[in-house]
Amino acid sequence: MPYYWRLSGFYFFYFGLLGTLVPYWSLYLKDLGFSAVAIGGLMAIPQLTKIGAPNLWGWLADRSGQRLRIIRAGNLLAAIVFLPVFWVDTFWGMATLLVSFSFFWNAVLAQFEVLTLQSLGSQSHRYSHVRLWGSVGFILAVLVLGEVLDRAGTAVLPWVLSGLLWLLWLGTLTLPAGNAPRSRASGAGVSAWQVLRRPAVSLFLIASFLMQMSHGPYYTFYSIYLEELGFSKFVVGLLWSLGVLAEVGLFVVMHRLLSRFYIPWILVASLLLAALRWLMIAMAGDSLWLLALAQLLHAASFGSFHAASIAWVHRQFGEALGGQGQALYSSLGFGAGWAAGAGLSGVLWQQWGVNLFFAATLVAVLAAGLLVVGGVTRSAHRGQIR
Repeated sequence: MPYYWRLSGFYFFYFGLLGTLVPYWSLYLKDLGFSAVAIGGLMAIPQLTKIGAPNLWGWLADRSGQRLRIIRAGNLLAAIVFLPVFWVDTFWGMATLLVSFSFFWNAVLAQFEVLTLQSLGSQSHRYSHVRLWGSVGFILAVLVLGEVLDRAGTAVLPWVLSGLLWLLWLGTLTLPAGNAPRSRASGAGVSAWQVLRRPAVSLFLIASFLMQMSHGPYYTFYSIYLEELGFSKFVVGLLWSLGVLAEVGLFVVMHRLLSRFYIPWILVASLLLAALRWLMIAMAGDSLWLLALAQLLHAASFGSFHAASIAWVHRQFGEALGGQGQALYSSLGFGAGWAAGAGLSGVLWQQWGVNLFFAATLVAVLAAGLLVVGGVTRSAHRGQIR
């Protein structure tokens, strides 16, 4: 595959940073003295900015054709505006920092997904082989940081995050430029709005929103919940890593699943397995083996759902509108959905606790039902999406 290691290296560092931020940032905020409501609100901010930022950057990338420059600029500006984190310890100060940081950081991933697919060309079905290195980076970050934080405390977390941001920017300097023309010059007669009006597309985006919303209690309070059960940060890291390890295994064979099975049914199966995962966490208590078994289902709740979604959006929006298509998927799913889940979890966690995972189960089932009842699973023949 062309540019394999350069593309894979970017995913490695990007998701290594995510593996530092997602499992442990809530613990850092807790150690700073923030309440559960404040933690939920702060954890929702990067996802709220993801609602608008990727669409702005995606529109600019498709119109200008300067996708790589936008990726580099987003990484550089994110690294710069994150620097004040070492002195910020108030709610509004932290909120301001997270808004500015995430506005630029959220410029990156959706456009890099497009760049990866363009660079792979006719081998775009092997996207999962490149993306799996992001999962490897996430695993290593979670495992190493779990041990480091047990020994040194969460005060080292801002230093690690800042260092990874600068490494990520250096990595963008090695990336290929891709080969897509500007949308205006491509001759495409279909606008993003016309694609969005297709019932199958709009229902898919609603389902993506609900899928990520169901992850709200997990991404916001799972680590805190495990600590309250008496598990060390290292064990917390092991459980996070187990989930992502299952995701890596899934990515190895995902190209075969995509060529063999109809994509909407992969999405439905992923949603139902996500519902099973949240149900198991809600009922597991301090049973380590049940918690571990639930983590293996991360291969479905994130891995297969995300890989199938990237392929589905690529086919629906095509080359000319690829940046806007991936941005819409990112902003409505990982942006609005994740923010809604994190925000509601922050408000309800003190009253509901782990029972919130029962609600997450129902949300994932609802999303699967929308795809089936709405006819998305009957909209085209196997392997093709009209």
